[in-house]
Amino acid sequence: MMDTATNQLILAGEIMEAPQFDHEVFGEAFFRTILSVPRLSGAFDLLPVTVSERLMADGFEAGMQICVSGQLRSYNKVMGGQGRLLLTAFAQRLRPVDEEENPNTVFLTGALCKPPSFRTTPFGREIADLMLAVNRSYGKSDYIPCIAWGRTARFASSLNVGDRVQLQGRFQSRIYQKQLPDGTVQERTAYEVSVSRLTLESAGAMLADENALRPEFTPRIIQ
Repeated sequence: MMDTATNQLILAGEIMEAPQFDHEVFGEAFFRTILSVPRLSGAFDLLPVTVSERLMADGFEAGMQICVSGQLRSYNKVMGGQGRLLLTAFAQRLRPVDEEENPNTVFLTGALCKPPSFRTTPFGREIADLMLAVNRSYGKSDYIPCIAWGRTARFASSLNVGDRVQLQGRFQSRIYQKQLPDGTVQERTAYEVSVSRLTLESAGAMLADENALRPEFTPRIIQ
């Protein structure tokens, strides 16, 4: 079994829409909704949350303030003939909001499954994109896109596929525009972990899912 310390998430905010049925596992129904989570800047992240019907028994509806603790999970879905990943906050516990608590915290331990992508913006800001494979029970892995900035981005750019890292950050949503093959532009939302702290746990660690090391395995996150 996976140590839950390798994947921990806490989100606190307002439920923005009535939960919609998503899927069922062994007779247990799971629902999907959007949680509005505040940033220090005063902006909000609109984040997907998956929650069991059993957790919602004591009340879970649009407009409620709730704290969700659980894990970040990714799910593969074939769209347009290509495998895509959907990212969600998977609720394992619900409780009242504590105003003194950080409303958005993520802790992950996993291995890099793609080479880091390092770039510098026109304004000189350094950014690194990472794809982290986090082991789950029964030989599965969740693939979590992460973004680092500044000195953390420079450090991340020196890492290699298979390196095992620990990180702390927050789950965020980001609006971007995607140009389609027909020339039209479509607005999409990306979900990722914005990294505030990153450390190398070990170099060249093996991934639980060997597919993650294959060149043709290039997971992409969309919503």
